[in-house]
Amino acid sequence: MIQFPYGISDFQRIRSQGMLYFDRTAHIPAIEAAGDQLVFLRPRRFGKSLLLSTLANYYDRHTADDFPALFGDLAIGKNPTAEHNQYLILRWDFSKVSAQGDLAAITGNLFRHLNECIKGFAQKYQALLQFPITVYPEDALASFDSLANSVKNSGHTLYLLIDEYDNFANEILTSDPRDRVRYHDLLEGEGVLKTLFKVIKASASEGKISRVFITGVSPWY
Repeated sequence: MIQFPYGISDFQRIRSQGMLYFDRTAHIPAIEAAGDQLVFLRPRRFGKSLLLSTLANYYDRHTADDFPALFGDLAIGKNPTAEHNQYLILRWDFSKVSAQGDLAAITGNLFRHLNECIKGFAQKYQALLQFPITVYPEDALASFDSLANSVKNSGHTLYLLIDEYDNFANEILTSDPRDRVRYHDLLEGEGVLKTLFKVIKASASEGKISRVFITGVSPWY
């Protein structure tokens, strides 16, 4: 009996354990052609996280040896693009970051998540990086800049995947729609999230990031 992977968004686990998988990989060339910085909005439970996991496995240099097993019988495995397994992958999942507390608390939660992901990235790709990544406990934006510089100076290319970038706004508006102060401090003016995406945009324009794919939660209509 084939197992239905309800609630499982790990592409590698689904494929390696023979779970049911509906092949939508034929759309990957269209995603590449659509642009280098993309935002993908869908309601909850629409497979956004699984899509990011699929892209991570498809583009990651670390999964090159597993490509035949993971993608061989899928549409993209039969007609792969030139970019498959050509990137170092950095993933952030903002749904894992608490939006509770004041601006300082939320910023701390966000920075801890970013830094932990950056540490994991450094450990995963240490054999490929010629320059060390410095992690700044109080400034994850500086940590990210160090990572981006290391990747570029090591002769590799970076693909940044961000899941539920709008988690903070959704959490604040859901808990208290009148909470304009926290909303403004986080998302408007010189809020930490706006600053983060300015750093990402600058890194992309400087050639430190080759591709960015971001998912967000859109409401039902």
